[in-house]
Amino acid sequence: MSVNWSLPFEEKIIPSKYQSKVISPSIYKELHKIATENYKDFWASIASQLEWFKPWEKVLDDSNPPFYKWFVGGEINASYLAVDRHAKSWRKNKVAIIWEGEPAEGDKPKEVRYITYGELYREVNRVAYILKEVYGLKKGDAISLYLPMIPELPIFMLAAARLGIIFSVVFSGFSAQALADRINDAKAKLLVTADGGWRRGKIVPLKDIADKALENTSTVEKVLVVKRTNNNITMKEGRDEYLDNVYKQVPLNAYVEPERTKSEDPLFILYTSGTTGKPKGIVHDTGGYLTILRATMNWVFDIKDNDIMWTTADIGWITGHSYIVFGPLLEGATTVMYEGALDYPNPDRWASIIERYGVTILYTSPTAIRSFMKLGEDVYKSRDFSSVRLMHSVGEPINPEAFRWFFRLVGKESIPFGSTWWMTETGGIMISHLPGLYLIPLKPGTNGMPLPGIDVDVVSENSNPTKPEERGYLVIRKPWPGMPLTIWGDPDRYVKVYWSKFPGIFYPGDFAVKDSDGYFWILGRADEVIKVAGHRLGTYELESALIHHPAVAEAAVVGVPDPLKGEVPVAFVVLKVGQKANEELKKSLNEWVREQVGPIASLSSIYFVSKLPKTRSGKIMRRVVKAVITNQPVGDITTLEDEASVEEVKKAYEELKKEIS
Repeated sequence: MSVNWSLPFEEKIIPSKYQSKVISPSIYKELHKIATENYKDFWASIASQLEWFKPWEKVLDDSNPPFYKWFVGGEINASYLAVDRHAKSWRKNKVAIIWEGEPAEGDKPKEVRYITYGELYREVNRVAYILKEVYGLKKGDAISLYLPMIPELPIFMLAAARLGIIFSVVFSGFSAQALADRINDAKAKLLVTADGGWRRGKIVPLKDIADKALENTSTVEKVLVVKRTNNNITMKEGRDEYLDNVYKQVPLNAYVEPERTKSEDPLFILYTSGTTGKPKGIVHDTGGYLTILRATMNWVFDIKDNDIMWTTADIGWITGHSYIVFGPLLEGATTVMYEGALDYPNPDRWASIIERYGVTILYTSPTAIRSFMKLGEDVYKSRDFSSVRLMHSVGEPINPEAFRWFFRLVGKESIPFGSTWWMTETGGIMISHLPGLYLIPLKPGTNGMPLPGIDVDVVSENSNPTKPEERGYLVIRKPWPGMPLTIWGDPDRYVKVYWSKFPGIFYPGDFAVKDSDGYFWILGRADEVIKVAGHRLGTYELESALIHHPAVAEAAVVGVPDPLKGEVPVAFVVLKVGQKANEELKKSLNEWVREQVGPIASLSSIYFVSKLPKTRSGKIMRRVVKAVITNQPVGDITTLEDEASVEEVKKAYEELKKEIS
């Protein structure tokens, strides 16, 4: 049985403000082919744009695949490139970081900090002095950072990078056990945390959580505590110290020479938050990682000296590492950091931040956009979005309806709005529209085309390329700068997870489609694909169709076992304000999905809820939804935005069961 696609493969949009950069997909494919066929020389030309202490001797060491090493023999330092280079130039008095705390009075934030490159240089050196001279840490040591979204977080990252100390940022929404697991795996000698952090008007007791974690660790020798919320905490004598007190040992004009780190030296470990098993500590190098950031900041974000870039993610994730901290600072831009929830205390908090600081480049998530959509456009019409000249989304596929809504509201249908694909493991963006280089026409919901030098394809189970508009597995055929060095302490797992399904080819675990123009459409995780009577349906396809309905704001679709069809799709739906949930609407939505996707896409059940369980970074936790519907243990929900939403999903299910019985 054939399936009618709801994705707008043929729809093309050319933003009026970027018409001069638009080229046809066919021309871009030719340019991409040239770069990809000569990918080593191509990436060497990008890396040469960075400032190296010592040039590399070999572009790529591919003698021991898949443990590739880029720019071998080269010496470089990420902190020097992101801080010193600018502090010693005309950018010394330029604002590097605009930070806004969550607490607010009405529409006015209570705390805002503007940190210039000169001030950032001073603070990074002072912290580097503490790490080196006070705590005796050295190149190759590991530290863990468990901090809220405050300026001290990027400062510690940059200070560690300055010394060649491997840092591991642990998202501040993680539980004590999750923190302990990551500390133990990294064998961190120092933990940097805070007394607390603000989230939706409440204090998250980070130090208390850290204390519980440390009961199950053995490598941490010292704990450094940043004062943020001034809540009461316990300080263990001989182990714990306040940063403010340690600063007293540091000269105001402290200077620490940047370490001449090798290109292939580890810069950081970032743990993926898998649903089962031990977290995977993805290790990123220095030279390759900086090279992919150099490319993407210019090609994807078209970065200029007067840009103010706001990436709405948390630094605890790779998006924050790459496009809040290292990417913007590498290019000497101004980066915005916001501590709290995008809709707190008012639903238009995110819009007020754009207006207040004149944000020019906005990088946000589809989930955030869909949550904004629930309230309609009138809530935001009084806000001034005229400063924004370019937008991208990240985190999961963006459905066409959310694309069109945001493109109309913020983009005024005149600026580029892309949906980037990449992941923790890739280090930087792999597939995207490239307004800083050439701009192919936009298609609502697509991720665009691969970056030059990135050899991406969609293949079948037997690793052959799929036909246009045929579903398959996303793969990366050739090594790229910014790729992982390994999984920390477990190289065998690195091979098994990413290189074994298609030997010699990197498999990121996503399901995708490539259309006849060469655009890629990422359909979500392959393990979330629903197999209905032999037909494979991506959850993205079904959710996209639902959200396209005028009554729906958000949707989560999961597959549940069925004795006849193998699996059937079940949907949890959040309606827009003013819409009423009833049986007639359920019937209408099911007919709508069948019409949009095809008869095989008939929804087994539809549950109406007022919210969906999400992580604090905005991703819908489909495993929680599936656990509820299949009566399985929910598992670790410590990263949910609002744990009550899990109970609501359970309640909706229980009530429906009662009605049926």
